[in-house]
Amino acid sequence: MTMLWEKSYPPGVQWDSQPALPTLVEDLDRAVATWPANPFLICMGQTMDFATFGALADRVAANLVKMGVGPGVHVGLHLPNTPHFVLAFYAVLKAGGVVVPLSPLDAERELTHKQTKADIRLIVSFAGLLDKLPLANGVRLVVAGPTDFAGKGLPPEALPAGALPFTALLAPAEAPAAGWPTRCLNDLATLQFSGGTTGLPKPAMLTHQNLSASADAYDTFSRFLGLTPGQERLLVVLPLFHIYALDTLMVRALRNGYCMILHPRWDTDAVLDSIQEHKPTLFAGVPTMHRAIASSPRVKDIDFSSFKFVGSGGAPLPVELAHEFEAATGRPVLEGWGMSETSPAGTITPPHKRKVGSAGIPMPGITIEIRDLTDPHKGLGPNEKGEICIKGRNVTQGYYKQPEETREAFVDGLFRTGDIGYLDEDGFMFIVDRRKDMILSGGYNVYPRVVEEAIYEHPAVAEVIVIGIPDSYRGESAKAFVTLRPAAEPFTLEQLRAFLADKLGRHELPVALEFRDLLPKTAVGKLWKQPLVAEERAKAAATAA
Repeated sequence: MTMLWEKSYPPGVQWDSQPALPTLVEDLDRAVATWPANPFLICMGQTMDFATFGALADRVAANLVKMGVGPGVHVGLHLPNTPHFVLAFYAVLKAGGVVVPLSPLDAERELTHKQTKADIRLIVSFAGLLDKLPLANGVRLVVAGPTDFAGKGLPPEALPAGALPFTALLAPAEAPAAGWPTRCLNDLATLQFSGGTTGLPKPAMLTHQNLSASADAYDTFSRFLGLTPGQERLLVVLPLFHIYALDTLMVRALRNGYCMILHPRWDTDAVLDSIQEHKPTLFAGVPTMHRAIASSPRVKDIDFSSFKFVGSGGAPLPVELAHEFEAATGRPVLEGWGMSETSPAGTITPPHKRKVGSAGIPMPGITIEIRDLTDPHKGLGPNEKGEICIKGRNVTQGYYKQPEETREAFVDGLFRTGDIGYLDEDGFMFIVDRRKDMILSGGYNVYPRVVEEAIYEHPAVAEVIVIGIPDSYRGESAKAFVTLRPAAEPFTLEQLRAFLADKLGRHELPVALEFRDLLPKTAVGKLWKQPLVAEERAKAAATAA
């Protein structure tokens, strides 16, 4: 059966591509053998080639085995974007273990929750991050430092009691006498916590096949870009603990012999300096990063001609921001969509056929269906709004030790994403909103993203979040939280409603407006509604009392 989106594919790219897949450990061994002298990591003033990386990964894996890491053992990586993360990731897998990426920005309560839910037995963290890292009972700790690769590990007095320095993992060590554990495609590779923007994060089980299939989908679709194995350079500022960077950047970089230019955190000037110095060919970010570049006073002095691809994901890309970035850099931004549970492949925008406001078309090997919101067994046709559901070799089998949540997450073999959207007649997917974010106002469905897109057209608005608040007459109504562009003047709610009058229906117009200096964001930089929803609920409860 021909799918709607196949006619929108770039020439020479097949949607039904299903090649044999390697495990991530096989990726490591092949990359080291193929590109030994090529640079793989540029970070912290040092460059590491593939041969050096492979040798160190073997050392770390061997020392982890001595510490008891093997099949069934879960290791947390509580690290910023440094070589430690990449080394530890592949070393844990080579030792037969399972990686659990942890955000250094998480609060203590959330880290405790993740350790418990993921059955973590060992954590690799970084000096300076330990104050907010509570260790569950029996969890061992390895601490990395900024000078580990210069031969200067952390002094004993800098380590908590019982902790090991990362340099202990870098010490020469023999491979296990019985050989490395055999890894299969169906073996668990990571427990990737979902974003947690709609509740407590859940550990999605991602196998070697899931991550390998996701990387292959991106590689297959990217053939039209003319990328050359062993030659491309990736600007990596997205945090590696997030699935977006972990798979689409790190896994693909190692698989294809690309060089990763790692930045521990976002710093606009440092990123622009890196673009000038290293001439990266690939850059993927979230909308807040694209906005920072486009609005920088230095942007006009930076040469972006080395970019072959600029991607945006992790959060909806406002149409106005896409235009602004392209005007400022001369490079289009291609939007995609995915999630932790899809490893994260989902959709991507074909450069030869872009549609404003769309997240693109399903990637190779991935099927997307729109299901009815009241009867999830009922499929919907083109341009009919419903819940976006997905299946493919990249999709998780469920949540670790959460059978009820797993059952609820699937229907007819499809993963239920919780996003509301539709496929048009050309197979382009349009995301309307998160199902849980939808506002029911006077019997009408109001989609916050639609309201946000309209507000972004206001010249004074930098960022906006729209949520539902209690309304005694309508049940719920929309409230907008806004940050302003530099030097922009605030406006009244009445002025905003007048501006939106020809863009939204009356039931969609905000009934409240609040200006903020900053809007809450998740660890990966996505605008985050949940804290604002919690604030408004607390206000409503206090008023009712």
